[in-house]
Amino acid sequence: MRDEQNPYGRSPYGSSPYGREPEEHGGTGGRAARRQSAGGTGRRGPRRSPLVVVGRTALALSSGLILLASGVSWAAYNWVSSGLNTSDALSAIGGKNAPKHLDNSVNLLLIGLDSRKDMNGNDLPREFVKDQLHAGSSDIGYYNTNTLILMHIPADGGKVTAFSVPRDDYVQTLNGDGSSQGHFKIKEAYGNAYTVAHDKLSAQGLKGADLEAKSREAGREATLATVQNLLQVPIDHFAEVNLLGFYDIAKVLQPIEVCLKHPVKDRYSGADFGAGHQQLNPKQALAFVRQRHGLDNGDLDRTHRQQAFISSVTHKLKSQGVFGDLGKLQGLFDVVKKDLVIDSKFDVLDFAQQATNLTGGNVEFHTLPIAGFGTRNRESVNLVDVPKIQAIVQSMIGGKSGSSGNSSSSDGGKSSPSTKAAPATVDVLNGSGKTGGAAEELKALTGMGYTAGKATNFAPRQKTTVVYGAGAQEAGQQIASKLGTGSAVSSSAVPAGHVHVVLGKDYTGPPASGSDSSSGGSGSSDDSKGSGGAPSPVPSNAFAGDSVKEGGIPCVN
Repeated sequence: MRDEQNPYGRSPYGSSPYGREPEEHGGTGGRAARRQSAGGTGRRGPRRSPLVVVGRTALALSSGLILLASGVSWAAYNWVSSGLNTSDALSAIGGKNAPKHLDNSVNLLLIGLDSRKDMNGNDLPREFVKDQLHAGSSDIGYYNTNTLILMHIPADGGKVTAFSVPRDDYVQTLNGDGSSQGHFKIKEAYGNAYTVAHDKLSAQGLKGADLEAKSREAGREATLATVQNLLQVPIDHFAEVNLLGFYDIAKVLQPIEVCLKHPVKDRYSGADFGAGHQQLNPKQALAFVRQRHGLDNGDLDRTHRQQAFISSVTHKLKSQGVFGDLGKLQGLFDVVKKDLVIDSKFDVLDFAQQATNLTGGNVEFHTLPIAGFGTRNRESVNLVDVPKIQAIVQSMIGGKSGSSGNSSSSDGGKSSPSTKAAPATVDVLNGSGKTGGAAEELKALTGMGYTAGKATNFAPRQKTTVVYGAGAQEAGQQIASKLGTGSAVSSSAVPAGHVHVVLGKDYTGPPASGSDSSSGGSGSSDDSKGSGGAPSPVPSNAFAGDSVKEGGIPCVN
């Protein structure tokens, strides 16, 4: 039986690990949580404790960086490459709708997979899942990609720019062949494709490890196609790490040093740390990257924790000389080889030339912004201004934004930087509590071509809404799409020809000037670059929170 909200049907392994969405965003339950059990009884699987809020994926990404940046010699290369798990997913999606490179730079996607299964689909050890993580039974795990980080390695070997894509971003997800799955959280692209492939192949008689491997390949293809389409950059290589590798790497490298701006104590994740520098054992490290309750920005702050953890691990590896010691490397490789997957065209020795960039403090992590929060298909999601994030990425790494015919706003409506503003007078009412919010948003909307109305304060409210009067429906829907508020609504209380934008506490501000020509920037994204597609700077406030720079132990919330 397939879920009425999701054509991708049930999980072959039972219920989702996510249970219901946290009440802080008003969610009522995830896609996989509504699946029936494999036996078809309709019984919901064991509900995951809040203690296991997903976020531990950062450890996996650290594992990937350890392996990928460590080809120190030909001997090491032969030893490593002989035992790697490789994937042909990138070759399978080919160049379908992929933007082209402007130079010889490399774009590497790091995928942190929240699955409590091994490569053959078997449950992870009980003592790991239940005793160490307090995560309940292994049979409730599923296949969400809860961490996605695109690393842009420039052709000249300069600074590496990394972009974290928030896992709950509500976007158009694709299958590996480029067909649309519909609109889902970006983390669900993998699981959606996995489920369809698993059901189809199982019906054909495929079983065991082969069934698991082919189903996961479909998931990887979908994730790669979705991220490539969303950001409008080609993906050259990828690395995927699953849950078991996270813990093992932390165990090998303990203690892990991190730094917190404020003391935290969270009963859900088990995080209990003072302010300042901390030396963490593996269980504490998991709590550090899992916590989101009690943090000002919830999931987004947790993303910064993940970035800081990667920075701390790579700093330790370099400062302790691990990359120059083949014996130490072998101990690390023994841990990650069984849990890491890389694309089949990845040349570890060639990539090692970039190791100093990845481990020498020459990486800066940015969290891509969201346009607010919403509820779609009974799930709490991040609303996304797709043209805005494409423009930000392209401005920083060089290229052209908005070139995909499949790009769309987080509500499914087409939203392009070149869309002509429909005639309307726009009034902005500020209920966000942000000083000057109405004036800055009115300025941005006027720059897009709408007629300026009034900017005024309004009673505090949680959500940003767009309401239009007679004759202003087209403009209202355009603005709602660009702001990620959901559909605009009509009201006789709004004067004819007017659109009222009422800002709520979810308001994040207009795009920075020059980062998105659809939002008042002057000129196209190409005009803001130097010759040869060179990157142009993007203000730090264009991102979700502070960026995290490698090269030490960054302090985060």
